Amino acid sequence: MKLRKTSGDVPRQLVTPSNAKRAIAVGKVLAPVLIPVAMRAAAVARGAWDERKARRLGVAPGELQNFSGKGGALHARIAGIAQTLAQLQALGVTGDRALQVTNFITATEPRLIDLSAAVHAAEQMPTERRRAAHRAVAVELDAIEPQLLELLGVNSRP
Repeated sequence: MKLRKTSGDVPRQLVTPSNAKRAIAVGKVLAPVLIPVAMRAAAVARGAWDERKARRLGVAPGELQNFSGKGGALHARIAGIAQTLAQLQALGVTGDRALQVTNFITATEPRLIDLSAAVHAAEQMPTERRRAAHRAVAVELDAIEPQLLELLGVNSRP
């Protein structure tokens, strides 16, 4: 297939003064309607995103701001364990298990403070070192969680 070239073909300009005036006129009419709709859509999308992120971290959406940054998920895990320790202590366990609970809480609370400080310090580290520090903290938390579940009477082993 051959293309014909005619000498009368003039390339059309996309932006001309009349096209610009027409676009401005349409914009003046549509902007008051579209801007509020776009703002509402953006707010709904942001709310859904925050809700999803909070659910993934296991925290309430209002607490999401406390767990931001690269170590946010680890901070959320640490806070969750600390909250569970407080609940376990408030249960007032008696008997032989009371000594186990007291010893576990006494040993774990300072460790959680150290792990939280490590996650916070890792925020300033280069990427590879930060990831290694986060992995180390995650391993420590992975070791604490089954012990905590065992004290709560939950069998977490398959």
